Amino acid sequence: MFYSEGFSIYRNSVFNDRVESITCNFTITNYYIETTDESRPVKQTDIPWRLRQMLDILVYEETQQGEETGPCMEYLLQHKILETLCTLGKAQYPPGMSQQVMLFFSKVLSQIQKPVLHLINVYRPVQKLIHLCGLPDSMTETEESQFLFAVCTRVKKDPYVLNYILEITKDSQKRCSSASDEAVEEGCSGASSPERAPSPPSPSSSTASSCSARSGAHPSSSPQTASGIIPVLMHLGKSQKSRVVLRSMESLLLLVSLPQEDTGHLLAEGTPLCHLLAQRLTELYCLIPSSLDPADIHSYSGAQWRDQFTQDSPEESQSFPGSENVHSFFCFLDYCSELTKEAPRVLGVKIARAIHLQWLEGVIQPHLLQMSEVGILVHTALLSCSVRHIRSPALLEELVQFLLGSDTHCEQPQDTHTHILRYRLIEHCNHISDEISITTLRLFEELLQKPSKSILTNLVLRNLEKCSYRLPGSGVTDERHGVESDVLEETEELEEDPFFTDMYEDSGLGGQEPLLTLPSVRERHNPSAHTQVADIVNSFLCLVPQEAKTSHLVQGAGYDTYVHDAHKLLKECIALSRDWNWPDSAKTTETNPATDFYEGHFLQILFDRIARILEQPYELNLQVTSVLSKLAVFPHAHLHEYLLDPYISLSPGARSLFSTLVRVIGDLMQRIQHIQNVTDKLMMIRRQLMGLEEETMVDHVTLLKGVIVLEEFCKELAAIAFVKLPIEEQ
Repeated sequence: MFYSEGFSIYRNSVFNDRVESITCNFTITNYYIETTDESRPVKQTDIPWRLRQMLDILVYEETQQGEETGPCMEYLLQHKILETLCTLGKAQYPPGMSQQVMLFFSKVLSQIQKPVLHLINVYRPVQKLIHLCGLPDSMTETEESQFLFAVCTRVKKDPYVLNYILEITKDSQKRCSSASDEAVEEGCSGASSPERAPSPPSPSSSTASSCSARSGAHPSSSPQTASGIIPVLMHLGKSQKSRVVLRSMESLLLLVSLPQEDTGHLLAEGTPLCHLLAQRLTELYCLIPSSLDPADIHSYSGAQWRDQFTQDSPEESQSFPGSENVHSFFCFLDYCSELTKEAPRVLGVKIARAIHLQWLEGVIQPHLLQMSEVGILVHTALLSCSVRHIRSPALLEELVQFLLGSDTHCEQPQDTHTHILRYRLIEHCNHISDEISITTLRLFEELLQKPSKSILTNLVLRNLEKCSYRLPGSGVTDERHGVESDVLEETEELEEDPFFTDMYEDSGLGGQEPLLTLPSVRERHNPSAHTQVADIVNSFLCLVPQEAKTSHLVQGAGYDTYVHDAHKLLKECIALSRDWNWPDSAKTTETNPATDFYEGHFLQILFDRIARILEQPYELNLQVTSVLSKLAVFPHAHLHEYLLDPYISLSPGARSLFSTLVRVIGDLMQRIQHIQNVTDKLMMIRRQLMGLEEETMVDHVTLLKGVIVLEEFCKELAAIAFVKLPIEEQ
């Protein structure tokens, strides 16, 4: 007797007093003995019912036997029934048998509670069945995905059986190691060294063709080049059936999220997981058309990887030419981010490194360093959106390393080749193309919102830590920083700056009320907290001359409107930097600094842009001021002092944000003399920008819009300075 019949006899011999006897009218064995129609589909036989009967017997037996292995399970194991079923499934005899076998295995693994995968007569047929999955043109993808999900769920429950499922041998480890080495070489060959940039792709070449040449990705390659559950799951993840894709991705997540470090090491070193994930991400990126409109990319709000299974297509508001490819890529990027976040550290780092080499260095970097403005624009926009999607610390660390490098020493003006991509990206903020400048500034703004201390350190803080922007021997004017306030009487102050005082006389506005009411040196020796707040806030509020101000003429456009937003931003930045161990107070300036102060490449470009605020397009000005506001709100003593303290005594040749704005005001006061009815025209432009009036042709429109942005920026800085004070001082 065989299968169901054998089960009934074996079962009834033990449980006759508790369970009603099941008599098999037809056995599976009899089918193979008596059948004459080999083409008859399995669903037209009683085999599916007999398999369900076997499962019911096993499940019921387990509930009755408790901890001991029951006689029916022993019968299944001793007679190698699973092995035989696997052989019949492979032979597809009768047709469709493989589907029934996979369903049976899935239910056995999910409904039997006792550990069974460590048993040789279970894991060997499971291994064989895994090899039957992921075949080209398979008609059983749904059953395969269910079976593999059941396997991975069992592994998640009993992690020690992972070895039995992965079938890792010394030969397979060597193959995986070799594949990883090849990926490293491919990534590095596509990347540029500090000394030599890579050959840029042809402007006329498509994203897909240039990607495939650089990434080493072969979308058409056979999924059978590597065997095992990992390659099969990755193959099923490309299915046209969304349910199959979801199951395969969930299965992989179950394996990767095993918390033990040794399992993480096993997956990292013994399987091609890292390489296949990076390759798939690269393939999806290469499918994004190079003709995308950057505005569409910026407006794309993004999605989590499960979203692609809850709706057939992106929302209508996110629908644009190429949106499906964009959506697929960012969903998979989010999936990779979750994998690296949930994985043991050793595995997460390995996945992130593979993505760094194959996607970032192999594909992204050549496009960012190319000469085609269209290519730079599209790929910078995609990279900016990618930064927003990344949530994994390991992946973020690799991204920061790729974009900025790891240097922590003070920058020098001649450091142009230390990290060529960083240098070029910052230069793109000052690009001749305003679109490229705006898009690159958005990239840096996204970076500043990520939870990485090294981003602020690399871009700004490493150049401020010695406080060499201050005149040697001078202290800090803000007592809340805990540093003595020894302002030198002989130091040049803003009110004594010839440029600052002469600009009133030269502009013919000398008879007006002073723009700034700065405290005297005596007052600054013994300032109260309230006095300091008022002085700093008023310094920014009074920068723009009265005839150039228009916000007071519009209801609800005062400085206080920025306070709420600034307070919200400050809370976010405090939460972001809580564990970064920043100093509570600024250092005292060295008496004889070794080198002249250099604000660094990033701040240099931002200050240069602010200095040209009256000449630049409105959209560009908004983006520059937005980045500077993000920097100013961070609760770092040096950053606060350098960007928000109007009264620091600057060292020779140094400039601060406030001193840069003062010179912009001087330029403004010269220019507005030649514009008749300047206040009325500014008011008209402001109403147009607010959508209260239709746009009309106006002379000096770029200058007038620049003045409005300048006024709003000064109010925003005043609000930030106010909310950064301790609560008791507000």
